[in-house]
Amino acid sequence: MTTRMRLVRQREFGGPEVLRVEEVDRPSPATGEVLVRVRAAGVNPVDWKTRAGHGVPGMLTLPMTVGWDVSGVVEEVGPGVTRFRPGDEVFGMPAFPRQAAAYADYVLAAPRQLARKPVSVDHVRAAGLPLAGLTAWQFLVDTADVQPGQRVLVHAAAGGVGHLAAQIAKIRGAHVIGTARAEKHDFLRGLGVDEVVDYTAVDFTSAVSDVDVVVDLVGGETGLRSLDVLRPGGLLMTAPIHAPEIQAAAERRGLRYANVVVEPDHVGLSELAALVDSGRLHVEVDSVFPLERAPEAHAHGETGRARGKIVLTT
Repeated sequence: MTTRMRLVRQREFGGPEVLRVEEVDRPSPATGEVLVRVRAAGVNPVDWKTRAGHGVPGMLTLPMTVGWDVSGVVEEVGPGVTRFRPGDEVFGMPAFPRQAAAYADYVLAAPRQLARKPVSVDHVRAAGLPLAGLTAWQFLVDTADVQPGQRVLVHAAAGGVGHLAAQIAKIRGAHVIGTARAEKHDFLRGLGVDEVVDYTAVDFTSAVSDVDVVVDLVGGETGLRSLDVLRPGGLLMTAPIHAPEIQAAAERRGLRYANVVVEPDHVGLSELAALVDSGRLHVEVDSVFPLERAPEAHAHGETGRARGKIVLTT
């Protein structure tokens, strides 16, 4: 077994150019840990925000390696581990919001932050699922408990979290409305979205009304204006930044507000994997980059034009 590995490290905050591949010693799992040979790592907005110095507060110590989404094969298990054995294919979101360093050849993880990889998809597609999928799941299932017949509005519905949230809401029996640019409308209809709104051409507050649940993945004024489309007692959810001004406005109007910060959950991961294997949940992959092209992957993500997920391969 090799004793060295590659990882993408940054020694300063800044643009994508601060990401550089370095060679370091391969770690060994301690008691209660597994070492995963990474086959693919998902790229998320929190990655490039953290890289720039204004992402996860606990991740602002340099040098550091971003990345939480991972799909790969268990290489080695530490003492006390019973959930997995070497050779098992797994996926997950280790350590979030602490450093997991998933942009690497190997990553350490707690076993209960991983689940068995969906068998029907490859590592690339599986790597696009954990953080975005768990965010959507914890929005719509754990927090909102969406019920059949409810009306759910998903902002940025063609993005990484958005396209999964739209599908999960449909699986729960909701009437789903999604906002996206016009060129992504056919894609969303293919996922089962009932109504699509081009936010660049139409004010969504004039096109949408009587909504039970809003998933706001944009932030800022979008969240505040979303209060206008909610029914009395409706719920607005935002991530990942808490917006006290929106919460106060919601309370004044008799509406509910929740800021959802995703957390590792092997039970949710297993539920998502089952939905993928049943053919009911599709993970859209926008583009794939090798590990050494992580700066390009971040630059592409920051355009805001990706459809679905961006993934790195090792």
